[in-house]
Amino acid sequence: MRTAVAGYVQEIHRAYVDQAATFSPGVRGRMSLMTAGRITVAAVAARNLHVLATAESLGPLRAPEVATEAGYGGLTWELRFYDPVVLPDLGLLDEREAPAFDEVRRALGVGTVLYHVVAQPGAGLSGHQATHVGTGLANGHSAAARDFETIRSRVRGREVLVDELVGAVHAGLPRAQALLARAISPYDEGVRAACEDASPGGAPDPDAIRKALLSAVGGRTQWTPA
Repeated sequence: MRTAVAGYVQEIHRAYVDQAATFSPGVRGRMSLMTAGRITVAAVAARNLHVLATAESLGPLRAPEVATEAGYGGLTWELRFYDPVVLPDLGLLDEREAPAFDEVRRALGVGTVLYHVVAQPGAGLSGHQATHVGTGLANGHSAAARDFETIRSRVRGREVLVDELVGAVHAGLPRAQALLARAISPYDEGVRAACEDASPGGAPDPDAIRKALLSAVGGRTQWTPA
C-alpha cells in the first residue's frame, strides 16, 4: 500500500510539473508547488485516504513513523505515512458522511496546505487518476496566479492589499481573505456576498472570493475603469 501511495503522489507531482511547463515563466513562478522547493506530503489513512502537502515542518521522524523521499523536475518531497496506530487521534474521526478535511489537518497539527485531496474507498490509486489530479491542481493554481495578477494591475494604490490577500491564500486563512477582499473592493455587492457566504461556524469559499473580486475589477477581458 505504501508503494502504491508513493507512486500515486509521484504521478500527481509529475503531471503538475509537466503541466506547469506549458505556462509562462511568470505564471510558473507564482504556482504554489513550483515555488515551495522541498515540501512534506502526508498520506493519512482514516476511513478515507487523505493526501495533503504542506510547506510546514512535521518535525524529526519518530518511530513508528515511516517516510520516503522523492523528486521530479525541481520539486522534492518527503512522503510520510500516518494511520491510527501512528497517530491515535485519527481513530476518533467520523467520516461516515463526508471526508474530515479540517479534522485531519488538526490531527497533524498543520495549519496551511498546498493541496489536500482524498481517495475514497474503491476509488483506486491509478496513475491515470493521479494524472488528472495533478493536471487539475496545476490548472487551478495557474488560474489563481493569473487572476491575482489581473486584480493587482487594476487596483492602483491597493496593491499591498492584494499581496496580503495572496499570502492569506497560501496560508489557508479564508476569513482573512474575506476581510482583505472587502478592503480591496468595499462597495461591490458580489464581493460582499462571497465574503459573507458561509455556513454557521464555517468559512467563506476562497475560490468564490477570488472570482468575485476578479469580476469586480472587470474580469480578464480588456477593461477601463469608470
